[in-house]
Amino acid sequence: MTYLKVLGKILFGIGSAITMYLVVVAIWASLSVSHLLPDASTGTELPLLTHEQKTILLKVEDPTFYDHAGLDISEGQGLTTITSSLARNIFLSGHKLSGIKGAFESFYRGVFECCKKIDLGRDVMALVLNGNLSKDHQLNLFVSSSYMGGNKGAQLQGLAAAANSYFEKPLSSLSDVEFITLVAMIKSPNYFHPSKGSEQLKTRVSNIKKILSGACKPSGWLDTSYEHCARNT
Repeated sequence: MTYLKVLGKILFGIGSAITMYLVVVAIWASLSVSHLLPDASTGTELPLLTHEQKTILLKVEDPTFYDHAGLDISEGQGLTTITSSLARNIFLSGHKLSGIKGAFESFYRGVFECCKKIDLGRDVMALVLNGNLSKDHQLNLFVSSSYMGGNKGAQLQGLAAAANSYFEKPLSSLSDVEFITLVAMIKSPNYFHPSKGSEQLKTRVSNIKKILSGACKPSGWLDTSYEHCARNT
């Protein structure tokens, strides 16, 4: 019985520490978000994608994007949403703050680098970000800031830059297959690369097309690779 009491106290202490940590993260994120967000004047609500392109992107990257509050556990969602991916980039990879906010920022970056697979701080930051940035603005930032690999000696940031570099076309002029190719790359742009990883990219594009057509479905929450779709004919 004594052993169980000690264990209970330890678990209670751990739970309390985690709760306090997340509360502090929420307060810091709420106070810092306006300083870390890109200039709102450069992120207009004008869509960067056509309606068809938006449908394709969200089906693969974040099926319930317009419905959730920053986090989601739908089938095929995986560990990140578009919002939590942005939160990571804005809060943990953006420009450095000064003073007390900067000290907390450095601390959270260290925690994330150490424990990114289990840290819930980014999830709290996603909730804060979602409350401070419209969904359309979030989507525009995701489209314009996603890393898309290297090509012709340049590191590509955003789908528009990738379209110009890989297909020599404006983003809005891409065919559905060409746009699906870019979406397929987002997961790991150096692995699913048009020249360095052409075979695996071709397979992933084929699998995504089956997801989009309804010929195959994600096999659970963590399934973002759709590898089982390759067996569906």
